[in-house]
Amino acid sequence: MNKKTIPSLTTLFTLGLLLTVNSCKEEAKQPVIAPVQEEVAPKPVYASDVIPFFEHWKLILGDGSNAGIATKFENKDFFYTANDSAGDWVVFKAPNGGDTHGTSNNTRTELAQTKKWYPKTANDKLTATLKVMNVSATGDARVAASHAVVVGQIHSADKHENEPLKIFYKKYPGQTKGSVFWHYEINTAGDDNSGRWDYSSAVWGNDFSVVGTEENSYPEEPKDGIALGEAFSYTIEVKEGIMNLTFTSEGHETKTFTKNLIASEYTTKADIPEQTQKLFVPIGQDGVERQAAYTGEGCFFKLGAYNQTNGKSPEVNKNWCSGAETHGGDIKKQYADGNYAEVWFKTGSISVSDAAVSNDGYFAKND
Repeated sequence: MNKKTIPSLTTLFTLGLLLTVNSCKEEAKQPVIAPVQEEVAPKPVYASDVIPFFEHWKLILGDGSNAGIATKFENKDFFYTANDSAGDWVVFKAPNGGDTHGTSNNTRTELAQTKKWYPKTANDKLTATLKVMNVSATGDARVAASHAVVVGQIHSADKHENEPLKIFYKKYPGQTKGSVFWHYEINTAGDDNSGRWDYSSAVWGNDFSVVGTEENSYPEEPKDGIALGEAFSYTIEVKEGIMNLTFTSEGHETKTFTKNLIASEYTTKADIPEQTQKLFVPIGQDGVERQAAYTGEGCFFKLGAYNQTNGKSPEVNKNWCSGAETHGGDIKKQYADGNYAEVWFKTGSISVSDAAVSNDGYFAKND
């Protein structure tokens, strides 16, 4: 009896062993499922990450609104960051037509300093490195402001709110190189500011007064100009009434200028320069400047894209009204066919003197 039982137990043991091995093989065949990894969205790069000085400014957008202190802020229509082989840039974009800030005819996406300082006691400084990526595709070539954008300013916060400094870039359609120039606007004597005018100084290329002979006829391209996408830098320093300007760009001659902001050189009609006689006097802008110029007026820096091309008829003002395409203020259409200004800033710095005071009054008047 025992002899018959032993083979049966052996058989059962063998079968059990085979089943166990097969079970292990089946388990080994089951695919190993890796845990699902959640995609992490890239961290946004804000303008204040690229140039950490935004606590000194309020941001005016291309729709005329005041966005305030633009730390950790972006607006995809007007103000954001971009990246290229040189790294991150802060983008300022403004259409030819739309809502404007204050009394201006022109749209802007621009920083305005939260403090103001007085030229006579000033020790204030602004630096920037930038490249202009686009200026308006349309505009009357006989109008000096057509195809131009202002990339840096000094603005008065008081009385007439005139501008002792505007830095321009201007390039005509079909040309490779554009011009960089700067303006001094007189601080008009008296209460009537309608006679104010600008005097333009060329940095690279031409000054403001070089215009086309017909609506779509352009002057010769400047040989020493700056191309779209070509970086340049400026330094503005105002100390004890004197404004010093320095402009640099790789491959171009460094240019420097000095202007007294507290003693005028334009106090009589005889002082009006020839450039102004040709450009502004014929349209009635023939004022004189107060003897003390900008003395006693609070001034402040601006930086960004202040588009100088607009849709107003040149019949209104042949220097400032471009008659450009605005598509009735439709921003998307303007951006689609190149009717806007776009400026990228790589670096910037600001030094504010202890004598500077709040500029809230300017924003209260103009927002």
